[in-house]
Amino acid sequence: MRGGETGSRFLYDSFDAATARIEANERVHEERWNGLEYRLGQIESTLDRLERRIWLGVYGAAAFLLTQGVEALINTAMR
Repeated sequence: MRGGETGSRFLYDSFDAATARIEANERVHEERWNGLEYRLGQIESTLDRLERRIWLGVYGAAAFLLTQGVEALINTAMR
């Protein structure tokens, strides 16, 4: 405050609207970035689970085909 003045400092200090607007935009940007990182983490974990399920299906199909092939070999060997 200036010497001899009374009252609120907001009456005498200038308000820098540009700086306040920049700071608010930075806070909004930070929150949006945090939300984006959170959603990307969820997407990544969902893709990991989906990948595991796909590999399980691939291994299951391969095991089925192998057992069918082994069964065919055994049946032809016994004849």
